[in-house]
Amino acid sequence: MDKKYLIRDVSQIPSPSLIVYSELVQRNIQRAIDIAGGDVTKLRPHCKTHKTAQIVAMELAAGITKHKCATLREAKMLAQAGAIDILIAYQMIGPNINGLVQLKRAFPNADFKVIVDHPDAVEELSDAMSANGMEIKTMLDLDAGMHRTGIPAGDAAVELYEQVNRAEGLRPWGMHVYDGHIHDESLEARRNACNESLALVAEMKDRFAAKGLDVPLVVMGGTPTFPIYAKTPDVEASPGTFIFHDYGYATNYPDLGFTPAALLLSRVISIPTPNRITLDLGYKAIAADPKGVRGTVLNIEGAEVDHQNEEHWVVKVPMGAKVKLGQEVYVCPTHICPSVALHQFYYVIDQNGNCTDTWKVEARNRSLD
Repeated sequence: MDKKYLIRDVSQIPSPSLIVYSELVQRNIQRAIDIAGGDVTKLRPHCKTHKTAQIVAMELAAGITKHKCATLREAKMLAQAGAIDILIAYQMIGPNINGLVQLKRAFPNADFKVIVDHPDAVEELSDAMSANGMEIKTMLDLDAGMHRTGIPAGDAAVELYEQVNRAEGLRPWGMHVYDGHIHDESLEARRNACNESLALVAEMKDRFAAKGLDVPLVVMGGTPTFPIYAKTPDVEASPGTFIFHDYGYATNYPDLGFTPAALLLSRVISIPTPNRITLDLGYKAIAADPKGVRGTVLNIEGAEVDHQNEEHWVVKVPMGAKVKLGQEVYVCPTHICPSVALHQFYYVIDQNGNCTDTWKVEARNRSLD
């Protein structure tokens, strides 16, 4: 196992636990800035991976002032940590609109932005903003091929943006374009796919301009496509997973140059046979996502993860492997983001391998209280 992950004393750290290496997080932040050519104004990192105020503080200290989130609780955490430019990349509907009003009241100096992809959402948002004497910058959520949210480029998108422009309490503020469907391992293939998304954005910009509508801001992409958008003029890039990185991204996108900075600490709780061990790392501690291999064991050579249950994970080990009951096992998750949300806090390890603190995963909850 790579020595940078070794913890000097694990005796006081229970398992399963989420472990974060603060110096590696700092390196990943600097790597993101380097990819952007040193221009922090190109960066709008998504906090959905870490959900933690201390990491927001690290980004702010690095000069990153723009942020993105998915939930109102994440937006509140960002504002409490001192961020003032916050894009909530999730369409506000129902009670969430009242929550947004509450946030704007609580943090009058924060510049919140939201996205829309449906006329009803525009109408409800406008009603709430105007009823409370507020205005909010509103971005069109453009579907560039993921087909999860967003409105496709075309006449309906133009009409929706015109509706935003007419709506009381709303201020049209450009486009949000998430391209999670682009996951080619080849950087060149990702670049080609990004160019298709950029062509849609250019088309819509031209159509908006023909209607006299401004597009002050375009926010695009996630971590896999970050290197392309980071070098694209008039686009802000919004990677999220990069902050912790994980086994899946490190394997599929080595060109990114980030380092996994969060692991799961587990222990051997049973040795049923000479070539089979069981860890206390069920899918209540490491996310049941993606399908297939959800993590890789770092410190037992030849280990092969097998079936998993709520509190147990069976691992096959080579015959003769020196494994003992209670032994600590370091696991790098395939997908770190949903794994973080399973933990109330994480143990922070410094560059010398010492556990120095615990940081609360503050925005894992949904309540604004």
